[in-house]
Parts: sequence; structure tokens; C-alpha cells
Amino acid sequence: MQWSRMPMRSSDSTFASFADVAACRAMLRGGSRSFFVASLVLPKQVRLPATGLYAFCRMADDAIDYGSNRALALQDLRERLDRIYRGEPFDIAADRAFADTAARYAIPQAFPAALLEGFEWDSVNRRYEDLPSLTAYAVRVAGTVGAMMAMIMGVHDPVLIARACDLGVAMQLTNIARDVGEDARLGRLYLPLAWLRAAGIDPDLWLARPTFSRELSGVIEQLLQIANQLYARADLGLAKLPTACRPGMYAARLLYAEIGHELARLGMDSVNRRAVVPWPRKARILGASVIATARAAPPLPAVVLAEAQFLLDALTPPDAAAPAAAAAKPARLRVRWPRVEDRVIWLIDLFERLERRERSQRAAMNAS
Repeated sequence: MQWSRMPMRSSDSTFASFADVAACRAMLRGGSRSFFVASLVLPKQVRLPATGLYAFCRMADDAIDYGSNRALALQDLRERLDRIYRGEPFDIAADRAFADTAARYAIPQAFPAALLEGFEWDSVNRRYEDLPSLTAYAVRVAGTVGAMMAMIMGVHDPVLIARACDLGVAMQLTNIARDVGEDARLGRLYLPLAWLRAAGIDPDLWLARPTFSRELSGVIEQLLQIANQLYARADLGLAKLPTACRPGMYAARLLYAEIGHELARLGMDSVNRRAVVPWPRKARILGASVIATARAAPPLPAVVLAEAQFLLDALTPPDAAAPAAAAAKPARLRVRWPRVEDRVIWLIDLFERLERRERSQRAAMNAS
């Protein structure tokens, strides 16, 4: 699809039109279905503004993954982001829709800028020496999205934003643990290099011939232990989300954590197989998510991942936030529990199948 590169004038439109949102949804449904499917577990008040965020993130990811010149693609994306935050987005539906979302919910530019930086690190197959450097990557590619989604849900408390970052990072670490073999076959290695060496594994030799071993099992288990600590801390924030947002978020969190439990059942072998949570266990987990949603919210810890502190520093104080963001109300909907449970289990399963298909397509693209 060809997009006009003419900048929009501030008088043309302050916020995105319904046509822009519809165009974004069509793009996500057709060319980026996993993002589209993930959004469907959210209430409408959250789903619509999230569409602009998802569309911009996906277009950015695709521009870097599939573009012939990644450096030029990043330069172009940063220019687009600057225009979005100046209120002069290019005449592109995703840019206008994200400009609307960012303005309405006072999302700092530092958040999507950090996401682009994470995409840049992926584009050069960056490796990570230790846990802090890997966490810095996970904060950028996943913690930022968690933080932006929390703001769209009407959350602006820095401590809650920190818990959203925890959840995003935990999910990203789970992804890394699950996809060790798939990533290696694409020439990518995300496990901390220092951990591998301490286990007696030479990273370069292993990447040239990825094999599973007891030593590698220990490294993967160590990573999942860190993820589980972050899941537990994120739970404290999930309990304070708007009621209508909790079922889908709890379900996603519990199902993602279960991937790690399935890996443990496989002996941590994510080189020769891919951990998939079977349907009967998914049903039990989703039942637990409904129970978890009704729990009272415990006190929140003020601890922040050091690697995510720059995001919290970028938050605008509530009294200085944009008027639209200050007026944003948390979603308050009546939740029909059986319907939510059935919908989430179907969507998560579809999400997994679509994600595998997208990964296969990307692998074929990289091999060509």
C-alpha cells in the first residue's frame, strides 16, 4: 500500500478519524493478525485507542525487518515519530491514529522512541553480556508496550506503570526462553553471554551448532526464575487495573507464565521443541484468572527496574498532563465472566498459531 508523505496541518484534524482507526484495524487484521487478535480481549474503550498504538508499532517492526535499508528505515521512523509528537503526523492512518492516542493519554515520546531503539538493536543482532543489558532490551521492546497500554487503560500512577513494565519484561524473557532454538536458527542469541560462559558454553561455537545440554538447561531455568519474580511483582499492579481490563490481562499473564512451566516439564529443552500449553491446562488457568480478577488489591511496592527508570522519569506529572489525558476515565464495564473466559482461550490459541506462522514467514524472508 502506498501512503502519502504529505504532513497533516494542525488545522486538518486534532485527532484521528474513525476512518483512520478502521484503516488501522484492517491493516492489523490482514497483515499483522497476531496484534489484531491480542487487542480483542480488551474492552472497547481501550481497544480503539490501542489500535493506533498497535498499528504504529507493527508498521515500525515491519519496516525494519523487511526493509532493504534498516538504517534508513529507522531514520524515517524517527522522523515520523517526531512529527506525531509535534501534532503534524504524515498523511498515514497509523501515524494519525497513534498521534491521537499519544495526545489523549499523555504518552511520553520517550516510550515509543525506546521501542524503536529496541527494534534497532534487533536489526543488528545485538547480543547481551549480562542480565542488566538483556533487561534493558526487554524494557524497550516489551516494557514500553506494557507501559503505554497501562496509560491507555487510564493508569498514570508511576508505581503502576512500573508494574506494567515488569509484566512486559517477564513476557519477553519467557519468549526468549521458549524460542532459544528458533532464534539460534535465525542467527540470533538473546541469552546472557556471561551466563553461557559460566555454564561452560562458548556462545559463538554454540550458535554455529545449537544443541541442547544440561548446562544450557540451567541457563534457561535461571532466566525463567527471573521472569517468575517479575510476574509475581506485576500481579500487584494487575489487581489495580480497571475491572473491565483485568480478565484479559490476568489470562495473558497466567498463560504466558505457564509456557515457562511447560518448558520445565520438557526439561527446559527449547532447542529441539517449542513449549505449547495444552488446551485442558489452558481451561484451568483461565478459571484461575477469573478468580484472580476478583481478589482485593494488595499494597504496591515502589521498586522499579533500574533499566526502566528512564521511562518513569519521562512521565508528565498529573497536574501538568494533557487535558484529555487528565480527563481519561478507567474503563468501567459489566463483565460477563463465562463469555470473557471463552473468548480469551480462543484468542490466545489463535494468537499462538498466527505467531508461529509469522515467525515461519520471517525465517523464510531472512533465508532468501
